[in-house]
Amino acid sequence: MAQAKAGTRRVYFMDAAHFVQSAFLGFLWCFARLFVRSSSGRQRFNVLGALCATTHQLTTVCNTDYINSESVCELLRKLAALPGNTPITVVLDNARYQRCALVQATAQALGIELLFLPTYSPNLNLIERLWKFTKNKVLYSRYYATFGEFQDAIRSFLDNAHQTHREELDSLLTLRFQTFAGCA
Repeated sequence: MAQAKAGTRRVYFMDAAHFVQSAFLGFLWCFARLFVRSSSGRQRFNVLGALCATTHQLTTVCNTDYINSESVCELLRKLAALPGNTPITVVLDNARYQRCALVQATAQALGIELLFLPTYSPNLNLIERLWKFTKNKVLYSRYYATFGEFQDAIRSFLDNAHQTHREELDSLLTLRFQTFAGCA
């Protein structure tokens, strides 16, 4: 992280989010019964993202099928094609499709270092905070009549979040992680 802050390395946090078009209710208090429109579909919009640790710029691969090793390789190629000649480190979890030989060979061929987080530690992956923020801003208490509107809302938010919500994201996406060194 020190190298990323100094500008000598690009560090990205990678993870997938699976947004389902369904009811995401917020809090609603009323004395009379109120019916809230919601989508009855179960369509999924998958977003595999890599969040830059220092600029909060997001690079994505989206689909409506599945996130798999090919999706991860596509995202790695997108990261390698971004401007800059500093080494790249991608921090990711232990999903099976991320640890496979194809992904590791692609990363090695592109000169990308893969850093796998310990099992069951989503709190160490910075992009998890972005996914929660996205759900809060785009999905909770919102109704989208069509799946296309649903996808467009998510895409638009993710494409512009680092600019339109800069202050909130700078506060949310800090590089401070709690450690428990020396605890017995």
